[in-house]
Amino acid sequence: MSLRRTAGGPARVRACTAAALGLACLVLPGCAATPAAPPERPPYAMAKADLGMQADATTFTEFPSAPADPAPHGSADGVVLRVLSDVAVHQSPGGPVFAKLPAKQLDNPTWVPVIAERGQWAQVLLPSRPNGSTGWVLLDEQTQRARTPYEVDVEIDARRLTVRRDGGVIGEWVVGVGASDSPTPRGRTYIMAAIEETVTKFSPIILPLGTHSNTFSTYGGGPGTVALHGWPDPSVFGQASSDGCVRVPDDALRLLATLPLGTLVHLR
Repeated sequence: MSLRRTAGGPARVRACTAAALGLACLVLPGCAATPAAPPERPPYAMAKADLGMQADATTFTEFPSAPADPAPHGSADGVVLRVLSDVAVHQSPGGPVFAKLPAKQLDNPTWVPVIAERGQWAQVLLPSRPNGSTGWVLLDEQTQRARTPYEVDVEIDARRLTVRRDGGVIGEWVVGVGASDSPTPRGRTYIMAAIEETVTKFSPIILPLGTHSNTFSTYGGGPGTVALHGWPDPSVFGQASSDGCVRVPDDALRLLATLPLGTLVHLR
């Protein structure tokens, strides 16, 4: 399957710069003078020097020790983060590094939703397995923040997809979802990329999400990534017959393809 990039993420945004941390050493009076040990570098500074040793957090990788989404059915305030170059992904603010987020995902710029903030740290959803993986990223000159007013809600059992802007419904459709033996995974995820299909004709645009099939570890040569996409036969809408993806009508796909990358998608 030959793919090429379509529209990018949110419009121009403001970068955030992080403050450096320092450590103080205490010398007790009356003790023999000994050479002071150099202060340890903060974990994130060390990570910047050692990013080449970390695996990329992409749809093709798995991080079993990644922090799980603390509210997989919760909402968020629409803040999304653009990664301008490789950044370290931490277990907690200032904690151990277990991955790096690259600047691109599937030839699209990397935008990830922010689900929590603590000072100059942001907890973001990752596109890797297991589903619901998160990590903490330092907000510095290698990241940009923006806000998307959109959310996508897929009610799997009702087979209904709703797009909201600032909480108001702007579109609602009956869709197709995963079959009983290959169900659509549940939880909150996001629009990871927008790619144009140039070989097969089942959907002109495919919108891969940051989540994976729980049935297929691989699919069609890929990692089992779940996507929103069209389908040429409208009889599938309202049916549970896919391999896990969400099949949407043409007008729904046209709207979904205009949403910023990083837009939150609820699979309920």
